[in-house]
Amino acid sequence: MSVATRGGAEVVNFGCRLNIAEGEAIRAAVREAAAPDTIVFNSCAVTDEAVRQARQAVRRALRESPGRRVVVTGCAAELESARFADMGAQVVRNDAKGLAASYGAGPAAAPRRDYTPALSGADHARAFLGVQTGCSHSCTFCATVIARGSARSATIDAVVASARTALDRGQREIILTGVDLASYGDDSGASLAALVEALLALPDLERLRLSSLDPDRIDDALFALLTREARVMPHVHLSLQAGDDMVLTRMKRRHRRAGAVELTRRLKAARPEIAIGADLIAGFPTEDETMFANSLALIDDCDIVFGHIFPYSARAGTPAARMPQVGRGIARARAATLREANARRRHAWLDAQTGRTTRMLVERDGLTGHSENFAALTLDAPATPGRIVPVRIGTRDGDRLAARELAA
Repeated sequence: MSVATRGGAEVVNFGCRLNIAEGEAIRAAVREAAAPDTIVFNSCAVTDEAVRQARQAVRRALRESPGRRVVVTGCAAELESARFADMGAQVVRNDAKGLAASYGAGPAAAPRRDYTPALSGADHARAFLGVQTGCSHSCTFCATVIARGSARSATIDAVVASARTALDRGQREIILTGVDLASYGDDSGASLAALVEALLALPDLERLRLSSLDPDRIDDALFALLTREARVMPHVHLSLQAGDDMVLTRMKRRHRRAGAVELTRRLKAARPEIAIGADLIAGFPTEDETMFANSLALIDDCDIVFGHIFPYSARAGTPAARMPQVGRGIARARAATLREANARRRHAWLDAQTGRTTRMLVERDGLTGHSENFAALTLDAPATPGRIVPVRIGTRDGDRLAARELAA
């Protein structure tokens, strides 16, 4: 959850990087609507826990600030609009959350079907740039298509213009994000590789990072950019979800285990410094011990060092919610086992970084940041925020590495 305040209005973002990016459009819309005494909860619905947190936050705001206007938008608001309205909150549709009319005194804004790039604020050294929303797939566990509709992409020209805004205000790294980022351009005939090439034409863009990618959508052009272009960071996060073919089939995923393992092998063979991240779900309906063991082994087989691991939670209206459930306790225990295995893999990988030199983007606190491969670093002395500095890596402390700035 992230919180930002502008001119008396408050925006609370839950969940994904796309929500963080879209939160800036919400702030701008609230300002334009001249609604300063407003708090907007930009909710997430990826798990039942995310929805529960949104409900809890809205209830607290209504209880503690009875004279304040409380608005809820985002995916949880789409799925539980009546419930939030019954609490006393104003509900704004996902497709209308960036429009000033949604927060004014007049009639509710009509949702829009085109997608405008969503650029996060200047609060961080890195800029999150939302280039795509919605999803046209039908994974059985996911409520995103219910909450955000079919896939829609911003135009390349509009994305480049937003990136130019981030660069002009001094942000040297841009992270492309979306609900189904790898499907960028499917609705317009463009492609994610074409978008990346257009952004790399900006000479002062020093670092470009991509958020989660479906493994079956990494074509030859995108593979070449990930492995050969120095300004595309060596950090590939894959939407794997499981490591067992039967589970993947029942999830209606488009890839299979062998393909994911081969992809990561090819990525690291072409660019050994690439760090692999992955989304994984534990305790999917019908998952038995053998199926779970295949997912557990995937951490080593794909060299996953950044695991984004969830216990499965049933989302109303999805096919998986009607399948035989394994039980919440089992799902949580399996998620804990996956996290422990991933932590061991990550710590061994971090320990192997000791003594190496790398380049670190310094965050606003002047002390923390990330290397090209997304290792979390802490400097031994403050540096200028927003700069990309050469550093030598020291020892590990938990999930972070010590670093010392080197002379340029």
